[in-house]
Amino acid sequence: MMKGHLEASLQEDLDEIRQKVVEMGGLAEGAVGSSIRAVLGRDRHLAYAVILRDRYIDEVEKQLDRLCLRFLVRHQPAAGLLRFAYTSIRINLELERVGDYAEAIAREALRLSQIETPLPLDRLQQIADLAEPMLHDAIQSFIDQDAELASKIIETDEAVDLVRDKLIKDFTRDFREGQLPFEALYPLIMVIRRLERVSDQARNISLETLYLCTGEIAKHPRSGALQVLFVDERSSCRSLMAEYIGNSLSEPGFAFSSAGLEPLPIGRATAGFMASKGFDITRAVPRAVTSVENLDHQDVIVLLAPEARRAFPRRPRKAVLLEWPLEDPSLVQGTEVEVRTAYEKAYTFIEGQIRDLVSAIRDTGRP
Repeated sequence: MMKGHLEASLQEDLDEIRQKVVEMGGLAEGAVGSSIRAVLGRDRHLAYAVILRDRYIDEVEKQLDRLCLRFLVRHQPAAGLLRFAYTSIRINLELERVGDYAEAIAREALRLSQIETPLPLDRLQQIADLAEPMLHDAIQSFIDQDAELASKIIETDEAVDLVRDKLIKDFTRDFREGQLPFEALYPLIMVIRRLERVSDQARNISLETLYLCTGEIAKHPRSGALQVLFVDERSSCRSLMAEYIGNSLSEPGFAFSSAGLEPLPIGRATAGFMASKGFDITRAVPRAVTSVENLDHQDVIVLLAPEARRAFPRRPRKAVLLEWPLEDPSLVQGTEVEVRTAYEKAYTFIEGQIRDLVSAIRDTGRP
């Protein structure tokens, strides 16, 4: 009888966790759908509702976390049951992040609703039609423990990245041609990036499901790379140059990115100079430090302007903070030769510093 009671208690706790995951998934999925409708319909009331309802997602996240911890303490599971508890905790975190992205999309919907001119919002449906089903199927793959479905979702992630790049390129082109107001460009790009992040979370959920089903950990190709973030004022010249130079070195184990305090469009002089170096940066979109995903997970943060210190009033706990103060060549006034010289000086300085950084890290045995 004791054995039967323990088995019944175990099954009851498993069912409770599974049901709470279903509830959490439904809230996150509903928040994403509502935030997209708020953007497409410029619906301020719906946007506010998404923002306010995020507190419920946070509360369910805490409840599910407590259930999983109680399960671990009460049953001390092993093998498959331990994987189930661990995977539930991980998926809970992924779904909570989805809720955060939905809230962020809703806030961009509020900004877009204040713009009176017509906007090509219908284009966003392209990425929404990929991200939403991915999230739904990812949650279902965990509930059903369907490894085959999880694998298909992971393969879909590349399609979302392609649509993301195309949409950002199209909106940036429209802005440069005067067909899209500047105040709409940033919110639209943020919506695109947040939806792409929703698809990333769906992929992560699917990876966790594969671990649950097979016991094998599937890693994303870029996982484990040392993250280096360059920061300046505008993210349209120095930090962007550094990102492209760093990634062009094709150093295995390193991933370079850029951000700024107040992003501005890329100037013609910067685009022209980088083109002369073999880089096409016309598709690049300067981004704000506040929009950098997982900022706390950066390993190295390089400040290319003294003003960039404002983004880090306190020294990051985990990241190494470096300062490479450098004059912004896009602000240099003078002859064509003088401007070119300023760009060459900046380029040479950045390339040399990055090579020294990579060499120093490799000498210490990482990565």
